[in-house]
Amino acid sequence: MATEVTVPVLGESITEATLGEWLKQPGDPVKADEPIASLETDKVSVEVPSPVAGVMGEHAVKVGDTVQVGAMIATIDGAGAAPAPSPAPAPATAAPAPAAQEGGAGYGDQPGTSASDAPAADGSPAALSPSVRRAVLEHGVDPSTVKGSGKDGRLTKEDVTAAASAKPAAAPAPAPAPQPASVAAAASTGRAEERVRMTRLRQTIAKRLKEAQNTAAMLTTFNDVDMTAVIAARAKYKDLFEKKHGVRLGFMGFFVKAACMALKDIPSVNASIDGDDIVYHDYADISVAVSSPGGLVVPVIRDADQMSVATVERTIGDFGKRAKDGTLKMDEMKGGTFTISNGGVFGSLMSTPIINPPQSAVLGLHRIDERPVVVDGQIVIRPMMYLALSYDHRLIDGREAVTFLVALKNAIEDPTRILIDL
Repeated sequence: MATEVTVPVLGESITEATLGEWLKQPGDPVKADEPIASLETDKVSVEVPSPVAGVMGEHAVKVGDTVQVGAMIATIDGAGAAPAPSPAPAPATAAPAPAAQEGGAGYGDQPGTSASDAPAADGSPAALSPSVRRAVLEHGVDPSTVKGSGKDGRLTKEDVTAAASAKPAAAPAPAPAPQPASVAAAASTGRAEERVRMTRLRQTIAKRLKEAQNTAAMLTTFNDVDMTAVIAARAKYKDLFEKKHGVRLGFMGFFVKAACMALKDIPSVNASIDGDDIVYHDYADISVAVSSPGGLVVPVIRDADQMSVATVERTIGDFGKRAKDGTLKMDEMKGGTFTISNGGVFGSLMSTPIINPPQSAVLGLHRIDERPVVVDGQIVIRPMMYLALSYDHRLIDGREAVTFLVALKNAIEDPTRILIDL
């Protein structure tokens, strides 16, 4: 008897999602509560668990389809039955299996691979995305020998490219599999194209950022900050800090605490517009932009003004890990009164970040460069960082924006201010 698998409740006000990926194919054994599919919502990816143990039945929807909460997406056959035992080994004189005839051991026979990496009936790895399969063919890489860095150890295009670069130059590349004439022609001209459906998360990001540009009167003010004191403090205490708190001491903890202090001095930067009203917040819920495989997500550090630097660092580290794993929760990305985005980790020198509605301001951090500056009449080399504050000019005046940045700059250049709340 088949058991239906339906779309679970995804969160408050979320009624639909997009089928992002099938984690189990028809015929695969499935355990109870084992993820069989991944759904993409406006903010995060959600895995759909199997309600029972059995064998994966037919898929009722395709990757990319929009599904409603409660809709059936698949069935589990033989519910509650144990997976069928593996067939007895073939005699030594028996002919090798088709997979072995075509290219050695099958993918599932290699150490470190999962059942989802086994070849499909047509000989291609079912768990590989189109771009990864193309890269495998182009570079002649055996995907079973490459360790994936994606979610659940899945291969990415970058993994295949890196593996191809690491191969000895003398080793001849395996002959590529036959390709359609159109694909071969595109490869020969070097003008190949790939059309990939925009994920629901990326669609939501695009929509919200465009709405922010259309609604807010955005303006960006810049300043720079000497990072000498923070770098010295970090170098002096990082080992003791990690030993005591179990987390590395970074720069974000300093900036979050400095921003909380500046927000108290300039409350309009921490406010928002609701119709004809201005809503002032006597707390600081700091949104921090972190990278995920599906795009940028912005989880919220609740009551950051009440936290220690260690708690802030621990929270940000947890967000970053779970963003990469795709396990952030909906509620963790709701709200927020002010956003900090650190483009410096990617090498950005300067940018104009876009406001995260309904917030009224966002702080952009950038890379640290040694530059000549004048200190006490002398030209010296100091590690400098550009700061950018984008804000809604309907609510925040230029004077308030500059005052906020100066307060932040003073706290970073003299971290003792953070300790004594000055």
